[in-house]
Amino acid sequence: MRKSNKTLLSVAASVVIASAFTTSVEASSYKVKSGDTLWSISQKYNTSVQNLQSINNISGTIIYPNQVIETGSGESSNSSSSNVSSSNTSTYKVKSGDTLWAIGKKYGTSVNTLKSLNGLSSDLIRVGQTLKVSGSSNQTASTTASTQSSSKNEQVKSATVSNSGNTGSAIVNEAKKHIGTPYVWGGSQPGGFDCSGFIHYVSKQAGNSFGRTSAASLYNQSTKVSNPQPGDLVFFKGTYKAGISHVGFYAGNNQFVHAASSGVQITSLDSNYWSSHFAGYGRM
Repeated sequence: MRKSNKTLLSVAASVVIASAFTTSVEASSYKVKSGDTLWSISQKYNTSVQNLQSINNISGTIIYPNQVIETGSGESSNSSSSNVSSSNTSTYKVKSGDTLWAIGKKYGTSVNTLKSLNGLSSDLIRVGQTLKVSGSSNQTASTTASTQSSSKNEQVKSATVSNSGNTGSAIVNEAKKHIGTPYVWGGSQPGGFDCSGFIHYVSKQAGNSFGRTSAASLYNQSTKVSNPQPGDLVFFKGTYKAGISHVGFYAGNNQFVHAASSGVQITSLDSNYWSSHFAGYGRM
């Protein structure tokens, strides 16, 4: 009888231990904030948009503030990215026009992972800088490139949710907060902006962060659209130099918010000057 009791105790202990392990790997949850997208949440928790959709039975990309999203992982990308194996790490020398997003796409990794590998606290990089990168160039890894392309498409889809109160409206609302801020060449803070610095700061505050770069580089990176949504980019050419030279946010009603030479303002696309320099719309 004593032996039987010991057996039962052993079995019970095993069940308790197994339960403890099960609890530790259960999916964590995240409450959606204004400006969040499935893409930004997937980057934070080092997962994919498709995985978040599967876990939460979401058929599209629309999410709402205060919605609880199961992430499928107890760790954010800030902690998981530190586990990248150094044996798979190579280096890349930054060229003119590069951004962390573009380099991450080329090597099949994320901006957060690149920042972790290189000890970066912001998205700023400089020409000639040598960065550690993880993975293989998409010239030799077509599967990785396909996955990154799919993720980029999902990011674009998330951006179009702007009309439902997510990224697009958050961008326009944030942009309007800075109307009247003076123009400062190279400025990317509320004390003063130039056109691309304004785009970088506002997008980051609205949860759609990408590298600080020029209007021309943003034009090359963006997906061109003919029917703009609030929060999309508006590009202009030949304003002070040849080629793409100015950028702002489309605000709806044929207006755009931008850091002009006289400061941050809302301007009509029908104005003689801007309509004559209009180059098109893009979506990041």
